[in-house]
Formats: sequence, structure tokens, C-alpha cells
Amino acid sequence: MNVVAKRIAKLQKLMRERRIDIYLVPTSDYHESEYVGEHFACREYITGFTGSAGTALIGRDWARLWTDGRYFVQAEAELAGSGVKLMKMGEPGVPTVEEFLEQNMPSPGILGFDGRVLNTRMGEDLQRRLEKKNASFAYTESLIGHIWEDRPPLPQGQVWVLEEKYAGQPAEEKIAQLREEMKTYNATVHILTTLDDIAWLFNIRGGDIPCNPVPLSYMAITMEEIFLFIHLKGLSREVKAYLKGLGVTLCPYQEIYTYVQELCQERIWMEKAKANYAIFRYMEDNNRIIDRMNPTSMKKAVKNPVEIENMKAAHIRDGVAMAKFIYWVKHNVGKVPLTEWEAAGYLDGLRKSQGALEPSFTTISAYGANGAMCHYHGTKENCAGLEPKGLYLVDSGGQYLEGTTDVTRTIALGPVTDQEKEHYTLVLMAMLRLGQVKFKAGCSGLSLDYVARELFWQRGLNYNHGTGHGVGYLLNVHERPVGIRFQTVPERQDGEPFVPGMVCSNEPGIYIEGSHGVRTENLMFCKMAEKTEYGQFLKFEYLTYVPIDQGPIDLALMEERDIACLNRYHQQVYEKISPYLDEDEAKWLWEATRPLKKGQ
Repeated sequence: MNVVAKRIAKLQKLMRERRIDIYLVPTSDYHESEYVGEHFACREYITGFTGSAGTALIGRDWARLWTDGRYFVQAEAELAGSGVKLMKMGEPGVPTVEEFLEQNMPSPGILGFDGRVLNTRMGEDLQRRLEKKNASFAYTESLIGHIWEDRPPLPQGQVWVLEEKYAGQPAEEKIAQLREEMKTYNATVHILTTLDDIAWLFNIRGGDIPCNPVPLSYMAITMEEIFLFIHLKGLSREVKAYLKGLGVTLCPYQEIYTYVQELCQERIWMEKAKANYAIFRYMEDNNRIIDRMNPTSMKKAVKNPVEIENMKAAHIRDGVAMAKFIYWVKHNVGKVPLTEWEAAGYLDGLRKSQGALEPSFTTISAYGANGAMCHYHGTKENCAGLEPKGLYLVDSGGQYLEGTTDVTRTIALGPVTDQEKEHYTLVLMAMLRLGQVKFKAGCSGLSLDYVARELFWQRGLNYNHGTGHGVGYLLNVHERPVGIRFQTVPERQDGEPFVPGMVCSNEPGIYIEGSHGVRTENLMFCKMAEKTEYGQFLKFEYLTYVPIDQGPIDLALMEERDIACLNRYHQQVYEKISPYLDEDEAKWLWEATRPLKKGQ
């Protein structure tokens, strides 16, 4: 019996003692964060699956894990021997977590979970679905905490203030705007639990979530008062004074649960999809809940002019790091031993030398067949060596004072196959075409996705992830409510129309299991185009300026417009990045960004 199977057996014993029939373990913290700290890695602990997204259900004699298409290959490998069955989300015949519970919950039965790590909307949905089974919820049961003997403690990192020259707007103005929004819906209290929203509102940052510079916190605001529930240990005298100057009353982190229990006859704005079920249950009977998207989410997504200019500067720094990295890989592969792990570490170091505070996510460094796993992460002990052949995919980013970056490049390390060249070229064309699109104001990513995906669908190909996601400013690398995908995915909440100032990724790809993966990604921001008698039009401008490897391109596949677009892009890359490179690197970049033309 492997270690995961032993943990599941311990949990199942505890479930029988508590008379719990099925135990639910989402990938979440108390704040619906996408990435969770070590303290909250309960789903990883109980299944062994290390991906960033997934939900586990543990029955008294079975275990299941749901995850999406980004992780199918990875999950199959990591679940082997654990007794946990993989449920491939979105595949034919695979029920959702909710449908599975409807089908398999005993009547009457008890569903157990920690109500602090399940969002209210899912909790209410499960209530409705399981009502016919006479099921009850044991939502105060943190069973993983009982069996996880060496569980890491809650983080309590230092909080710091983001200066206005980076934030572009004082916190006082943001707070005033929030209160005006509350008046619109007659809300007397607003409960805010999403960490990036709280950090944005107060112009503060922290270090409690890996790669996301935010502090663990909750906030409650009325027309007269503001309460910030936070680990006081992480606040310096200066930060305390700054927050008190904003009218903030500081409270211990866990006191949010006492506060909400004391609310009575209030009209509470609380987004159910983003606030945990325990908070909701503590106050649902005595108050009216206004379930709308947090008003800070849209405000935060639309970057102000200062933020946009800062992000341009951050991407120059990031482009220098990436250019140096590609040069280094190209000149060392096959000459010195190199592994995926070592390459990722070298890139992280280059970003740090350019001023990055930390990565914006764990660097994906994937050679050959590992590139077919969209979110592959090798370890020092278990990773592939780089060889002078085939494709190497690296998806990475940094957190700078000037903003957040995210870029993917696929690099030919030597000879590539005809199929690899075809796939590489299709991905490149798709990225370029989406970056050049012009569209009517009011258009969302649901419409724009086809611009990138058309080339694949014409050939019966596809990729199992969105084409683009919103990006925060020195915050979360994945930020709602904007995105580019052809299907609505409720949990992503990224279907809002584009407006000027929104930042989004552009990252088509293709993944051939057991062979190779290709992805090319730039960040871009939405801006005004012309206004005609038909209305206002919008377009994108790239933020990312990193050379695209020309070696694997099949020019015969590309149209003249695609080649012209690539040449214009590369001209800008050279102009913006070469001044910061040494002589040999600059000479290489000149060659790497040379104009292409048909017949070469």
C-alpha cells in the first residue's frame, strides 16, 4: 500500500467514526484562491495529485479525483497505485462532481467537508441536488487536518504598501468608489474575501500565497466603517498606520466568523461563488444576501494608464530575461548536461536579476513528450535532460513592482519532425492572428476564440484549454472577469466583454501525448481602435516582446499576412530588447529576429 492509499484508509476510518458517507476535498483555501499555500494542500495530500486544479471525493471504500484537460496525462501518472480513480472532466460519459454525488449519495446520507474551503454557490447547489436524498451536511468537519500530522502552519507573511506610482490610484478613491457601488444596490455591508481584491482595494501586497503577492485576509465594509481581518503579526508599525489612515479597523484573521454571526437585519453584498460556505451559513438566517460579482473585480481588471505604462516596462525587463535565457539554452544544449529543472532555475535567476520579486507561477519547463502535459512540473530528482533535438516548451512569468508577466515559448533544440514543424507553425499563426484582430466594442472572448482556433478545427485538431486569461497587476496571473475561450466555464467567470485597459493572454497550443507539445503565448492589452458609423471598435497591443524561434517554422503553411505580422513583431522585439543585451547576445538576437519571406 503506497503512502496515499494509507492516508485514504485513515480518512475513511475517521469518516466511519463520524458517520460521514462521502467526504469532499476541493482545491481551495478559505478565499477561493486558484493557487493555495502548503497549509491548504489537502487535496494534494489525500490524492497525491500535484496539479493546481481538481476535486476529490472519498467514499467509505472508494476514491475519485476530478480534473480538467490540462492535467489528464499528469494525473494518470501521479494517481498510479494510489487507488484513486481519475475522472476526466468534460469527457463523454464522465459525470460532474455534483452529478456523481446525486447518483452515489446514500439516502439518507451525510456529506462531510470543511465549510471554509467550499464556496457558497457550490454549497447551495449541493443542497438542492441532494435534498431528494435527505442528505445532511457536516460542514465543520476538517478531517484532513485530523490525520495530517505534520501539516504546515497558516502563513503570516509581511504586508507592504504598493506606492501610488505603481498602483496609479490612491486607496481612498477606490474605497469611495466601492461605497458608491454599494449604494447602487442598497447594500449596507459588503463582505470581501478574495485576496487579490482586498490587496488591490487597499494598495497592499503580501506573501502568503506562492507566486501571488497577497496576504490572507477578509474585509467587511459599511458606509461608516471598514474591518480588515488579517494576521496582525505581518503588519509593521508603518503599515498599521497606513491602514488606520484609510479608516480601517484591524482585527485578528479568524475573527471574521465572530463578526458575521453578529450581523442582523443587514443587506449584505457577498458574491456567493467567491465567499466560503461557513461564512454564509453563519449569517444567512438573519440577513438578506445580495449575490453579485464583487465590484472590485471589474475595477481591478481594467488597468489605469499608470498600470499599463508600468506593465510595458515590466515586460521589457522580462523580455531581456527571456532573450538571455533562449540564447543560453541554444548555446549550451548538447554541449553541457542540462535538465528541465536546471533550465527552469536558470530562468528564474535571470528574472530575479531583472528585478522580479518572485515567479508569477511555477515555471513550466518541459522537453519533448513532457510538453504534451500543459502544466507539467518536473522535480530535481525526476525530470528530463535536454537533448540537441526536438522541442522544448517553457511557460513562465515574474512578479515585478511594474506588473505581472506570463510568456510561453517553444524552442527547437535541434532537428524537428515534419509534424512538429506543422504544429509549431499552426500555433504561431493562431497567436499572431488573434493578436491582430479588430473587433466591435461589446465583444467577449467567446467570440474572439475562433480567430485563434479556426486553423486547428479546419484540420480536426484542438487544445483542451482556453486561448486567453486575464492577468492582474502584481497580483494573480489568472484574473477574471475577462478571458478568451469558446465555451462558458462557470468557475472561470471570464466571459465579460473586453474594454480598454484589460490585459489578457494569447496562448493557443497543441499537445500530442507521448510526443511533443507546442504553445506560444504573449500578453496583450485592449485599446481603442477607430469609431465609425457602426460604433466603437477595439484592438490589442502586445505587452510581451520575446523572440519567437524561427527554426521550426514551415513558411509554406504561412500566408503573407502572417509572415508580415511576425516580421513586424520581431522588428519591435529587436528594437526594445537588444539595447539591454551584451554584444554576443545582441548579435544573436539580430539573427533570431531577421525578416522572413516565402521561398527561404
